[in-house]
Amino acid sequence: MHQLASRLRRLPPSCGPVRLIGVDGHAGSGKSTLAKRLAEALGGAPVLRLDDIAGHDELFAWTGRLLTQVVEPFGRGETAYYAPYDWRARRFGPPRPLPAAPVVLVEGVGAGRRALRPFLACLLWMDLPPEEAWARGRSRDGEEQREFWDEWVAAEIRHFADDPSRPHAALLVRQLRRGYEMLPGPVGDLGLHQDVTHRDGPPAMW
Repeated sequence: MHQLASRLRRLPPSCGPVRLIGVDGHAGSGKSTLAKRLAEALGGAPVLRLDDIAGHDELFAWTGRLLTQVVEPFGRGETAYYAPYDWRARRFGPPRPLPAAPVVLVEGVGAGRRALRPFLACLLWMDLPPEEAWARGRSRDGEEQREFWDEWVAAEIRHFADDPSRPHAALLVRQLRRGYEMLPGPVGDLGLHQDVTHRDGPPAMW
């Protein structure tokens, strides 16, 4: 993971002074965990969760909010302020700062959408088949979220049919029993070449 972090730091800025890194994949594929570990390897890089930008009535119709609240301020080199959505209260909360750090991770389904890609320095795709990812997500959230998951899966299928992210990924990330396997994506590989990063030990180099 530290090798990936080092290469991401060396990418040219993509949104003002920020290297905006997208972490996309199907719901339940492990994006949040990867983003957390990568942020740690980057020395505490900020992470924007797209769950905070979306909402019940706008599962995928949040592009304007993201551009206005985050991308435009970053483009000016300013701290962004976004209003995170409370999924239980069903309303947006008070603004929260997101600093224009050298590397900022954007994690969530649709992080590689076409409207955001021009501002990304790199797109990572969690390469887990959708049925397997959705099964993991359903198991994690329990029976009480079954109706929401039915709605979500249908919306996700429609989104990726119209605006696929995987073809634009620089790296395909596969979670292993211990660590991750990094494979070249359709648009490049950052020179990582099947780098396997262990959670409790040093990376195993190619």
